[in-house]
Amino acid sequence: MKEGLLMIPGPVHLHERIIRAMARQMVSHRSGDFEEIFSYCIEALKPLFGTKGDIAIISGSGTAGMEAAIASFSSIKKFTCIDNGKFGERFAKIASKYSEVDHIRFEWGKSIDLDAVEASLAEGSEAVTFVHNETSTGILNPAEGIVRIAKKYDALVIMDGITSVGGDEVKMDEWGVDVAVVGSQKCIGAPPGLAAVAIGKKAWDYYNERVPFYLDLRSYVKKAESNQTPYTPAVPLFLALAEALKIIEEEGLEERIKRHRILSKAVRAWANEAGLDLFPELNEYSGYSNTVTAIKMPEGVTDKELRGTLREEFGITISGGQEHLKGKIFRIGTMGNITKFHVLATLSAIESILIKKKAIKPALHAAVEVMEEI
Repeated sequence: MKEGLLMIPGPVHLHERIIRAMARQMVSHRSGDFEEIFSYCIEALKPLFGTKGDIAIISGSGTAGMEAAIASFSSIKKFTCIDNGKFGERFAKIASKYSEVDHIRFEWGKSIDLDAVEASLAEGSEAVTFVHNETSTGILNPAEGIVRIAKKYDALVIMDGITSVGGDEVKMDEWGVDVAVVGSQKCIGAPPGLAAVAIGKKAWDYYNERVPFYLDLRSYVKKAESNQTPYTPAVPLFLALAEALKIIEEEGLEERIKRHRILSKAVRAWANEAGLDLFPELNEYSGYSNTVTAIKMPEGVTDKELRGTLREEFGITISGGQEHLKGKIFRIGTMGNITKFHVLATLSAIESILIKKKAIKPALHAAVEVMEEI
């Protein structure tokens, strides 16, 4: 298999150190060696979430973390589920399997109307779910605004931070988020296969003992007291996660967030200069994602002509639109371990394809200027 460059919103391009970490000989998951790795991962994740609370690490995808976050606290009778993209919709689908749901739908790519959220909570919802960074549309949703409304009604707050934790500012304890989820393969920069869930004290008041066996967050937190997992973990992925967290520690979280912001800002500057339209429609509360940029497909260009050519001729993979947005947008990931070189290579290749199609004008200089901030 020919190695290429992944510029999608996860899984992300892996640092060589992370690849090497997975190549070591297997260790027993009940050994002191693993306990040391596990303990480090738990403590190193807390600053990324902005919490001093409990952390559970599940061998499973980010969706496993989302379901664990719902199922473990499903004594709640009614959820308000905010949906302005693919993953907000997924949260609502998960919650509907456990409790009554008021599914607050917004057109994908449109900003959340906080008044509609408050109206739903005023009708008796005991919890709210939302996606902080919606990668399907490239929008950053107003976490603090949502939490502020939820707290007026003493509602539990469950946040999908899968593509913001480790790449953007997340202050779980300060904001008042009760439960948050992250996936290993996004901003943290490790391979897919692990989900971490951070849990505040209030959440345990809503614990449901009838939670599915494998997704029971209490069992993970209890076992973590002895630096263990309740079931056999994906050991190589823990080795990779530990190395990824060391890389974050060495870079510094603030510097890492700054890098994510500047690289995404450079992509947006390039798009604007090239005459391309960004997909999200923002209001005063929302913002552009700092980990993925969603851009409308230029007129006269097909998804195959852009993404297909980019992959076949340049070995670079970017994402298209999901569901009804297929063929209408393309998405460039700026998360994890990527550098200025990766972004410039990607934009240069896309530009060469679109200029041949007479769809844009040269614009790479706009991205270069922004990257001077790094």
